[in-house]
Amino acid sequence: MLGRSRQKPLLGLDIGSSSIKSVELKGSKQGYELASFDIESLAQDTVVDGAIMDAPLVAAGIASIFDRQKIKTKNVATSVSGHSVIVKHVTLPLMTEEDLYDRIQTEASQHIPFDIADVNLSYQLLESMDSQMDVLLVAVKKDKILNHTNVLAQAGKTPTVVDIDAFALQNCFEVNYDPDPGQTMALLNVGASVMNINIVRGGIPLYTRDVSVGGNQYTDALQKELDLSFEDAERLKKGEQIAGVADEQRTAVLRSVSDILILEIQKTFDFFRATASGENIQRIYLAGGTARVPGLVDLLREEFALPVEELYPFRKIVINPGRHNEEQIRELAPRLAIAVGLALRSFDTP
Repeated sequence: MLGRSRQKPLLGLDIGSSSIKSVELKGSKQGYELASFDIESLAQDTVVDGAIMDAPLVAAGIASIFDRQKIKTKNVATSVSGHSVIVKHVTLPLMTEEDLYDRIQTEASQHIPFDIADVNLSYQLLESMDSQMDVLLVAVKKDKILNHTNVLAQAGKTPTVVDIDAFALQNCFEVNYDPDPGQTMALLNVGASVMNINIVRGGIPLYTRDVSVGGNQYTDALQKELDLSFEDAERLKKGEQIAGVADEQRTAVLRSVSDILILEIQKTFDFFRATASGENIQRIYLAGGTARVPGLVDLLREEFALPVEELYPFRKIVINPGRHNEEQIRELAPRLAIAVGLALRSFDTP
C-alpha cells in the first residue's frame, strides 16, 4: 500500500450529525500526504441518528467543501452507521469461494433482522480452519445507502465507495499505528449522536456495535440542568468558560452523561468477552468530536483499568507546513478519523 499502488483520486467524506468532514490524501515518497481537509458545520436536526433529513442543505455543504478546497475529483468515499447496519461473524463448513457465494444469501437471511430484498449484502472470508471458515457478513438497508448516495448525486459528486464507519476507523488506525497482530484493541468513535465500537485484532474486526449515544447528550444535559442556550452548552462541553457556571456544576453534568456512555461500552465489552472466549482487550483508542469532552479519557482509564489514548489520524501522514497548519489539524484531529479512513480507500490495490 503506502502510495505504491495506483491511486484512484477520491475524497473521504464523513457526513455526521453535527458536521461534514472531508479529507483528501495523495501519494508521496514517505507514503501518504495530506492534500486537503475541511469541516462544514450543520444546523441542528439536519442529520438525525445518521439519517439525512435535509438533503438540499447537506448537498450544499458538500458543494461548499469542494469549492473551498478546489477539489478536482468528483469521486467520493463515504460511510454509514446505526441501526440499519448489521455486522455479523458467521462460522460455516469449509467450502470453495464459488459455493460460499451461492450460499451467502441463504445464510444471511438467518442472521439479519431485515428482508434480504431490502439490504445490500457484502461478505469477507476472515480465516479458514481444518473443517470450517469464519466469514464476516455485512448488511446495510438499501434506503440507508440511497439516503447518502442521493445527496452526493445532488451535489454533483460520484459515490465510488460506501463503507461502514467502524471499518473506516479501523482502516485509519491500522495505517497509522501498525498494531501488533496479537493485541486486541477497542476503537471508539464517539460522534454527536452515534458511538461506533470496533474491537479488532490482527486486522480482523472481532466485534462491532453502534450505540445511539454521543455528544448531543452532553449538550442536552447541560442545557437542561444549567438552563443554558444550545450555543453556550456547546461551548461549555468543549471546555470553555461560561459566566455564571462553576467548574463543579459543569463537571457534575458531564460526569452523569459520561457514566451513560461508559455503561454502554461496559455492556459491549462484557458481551464480547462472553462470546469470544479467552479474548482480553489490551488498549482503548478514542476518536470522534466527543473524544475531547473534559474528563472522558480519565474516566475511561479509571473504569476499565486500561491504557486509553486519543487516536491521532495523521500519525503516519505527511503534513506539509507550507500548506497546512499542524496546530489546527491537531485541534480538529479526533473529528477527522473516519474521513481519513475513507480517504485511504484511494490507495486500495486495484
